[in-house]
Amino acid sequence: MHAAERELLISEALRPKGFISFRELEALLEASPATIRRDLSRLEAQGSLVRIHGGAKLREQSERQPRLLGTPFAQSITEHLAAKQAIGKAAAKLVPFGEGIMIDGGTTTLQMCPHLAGRQCQVLTNSLYIVNALLAQKGIRVLVPSGSVFPEQNIILAAAGEESMPRFHAPKLFMGAACVGPQGVMQADVVLVAAERRFIERAQKVILLVDSSKFNGQSGSIVCGLDEIDTVITDAVPLVMAEAFARAGVDTILIDKK
Repeated sequence: MHAAERELLISEALRPKGFISFRELEALLEASPATIRRDLSRLEAQGSLVRIHGGAKLREQSERQPRLLGTPFAQSITEHLAAKQAIGKAAAKLVPFGEGIMIDGGTTTLQMCPHLAGRQCQVLTNSLYIVNALLAQKGIRVLVPSGSVFPEQNIILAAAGEESMPRFHAPKLFMGAACVGPQGVMQADVVLVAAERRFIERAQKVILLVDSSKFNGQSGSIVCGLDEIDTVITDAVPLVMAEAFARAGVDTILIDKK
């Protein structure tokens, strides 16, 4: 029996009473104890159940992995891709050889990764996508914070007030945003706000990577005011935002996305 078939049978067997014993699973699946343990571990990692002594139970709603508000990563990564790629390339040029940097998780910051090859830098990031992109590059050392993995964004976040960052300080933080307005940089979820504040507190300079669609007038939870941003890299800036950046002393780098 294929693993997917076994997982379906386990899920269906759990529904009536919310619990199934290991002996029941052995009879149901006709599989070895080691195979069943691997199946249960996989389903537990996916958030479908909780392994307990003697069997498994359905994960309670309160125990299930929380979802972040906002656009899922898989959808966002395809939007405004040409602009994001050009922004990522421009951002990577700001990283000197051997420098330690922080890169916050996001579809635009991810585009820095191909252009960091050969720079021998050290990177602290909370994004598993960025980790995966950098691990293949020789000479780059990657650090990650502790916390829970949010699958839709493939990002590692800790609860507000929980210290999860390595003892790391960097000259530059590269971060994205859900939207940007005169009032500041915003995210869709307060959990993201807490995570990004931890990064900001450890950086000498904050570099914002956003394509022009983020200047959309939408609202969100404020991560920081514009006065905490040192540089913004984007493909176009509306007049109202250009004036707001100028008042806040933010340097603007405009890229050509062609």
